[in-house]
Amino acid sequence: QLQLVESGGGLVQPGGSLRLSCEISGIDVDLHAIGWFRQAPGKEREVVACISSSGRRTRIADSVQGRFTMSRDNDKKTVYLEMNSLEPDDTAVYYCAARQWLYETQLPWQIYEYDYWGQGTQVTVSS
Repeated sequence: QLQLVESGGGLVQPGGSLRLSCEISGIDVDLHAIGWFRQAPGKEREVVACISSSGRRTRIADSVQGRFTMSRDNDKKTVYLEMNSLEPDDTAVYYCAARQWLYETQLPWQIYEYDYWGQGTQVTVSS
């Protein structure tokens, strides 16, 4: 059974940066693709980025392309979301999620494709 714990959220001014971490415990972490999602007040949860089990491939949502990057360290069982040039519209609760997935050419992109979820970390972008 995988468990995921997000951290690194907080209050940041527009144009600032944050790095979110997702610490993963349980077996076979390196067999799982990991996704980052976010949910703003009154809006549906949406995908932000995902990374393959090896870490060699990532996919970033158009809305954050060029500002957000995703990486993982399987030895540390931790996945990261580096967020730069933050905007007020980035304000949301950010969640990481995991799905056993060994394919490199296609990554899970939909909410329903993920089996394990963290509790989320709040990111607020405001002056």
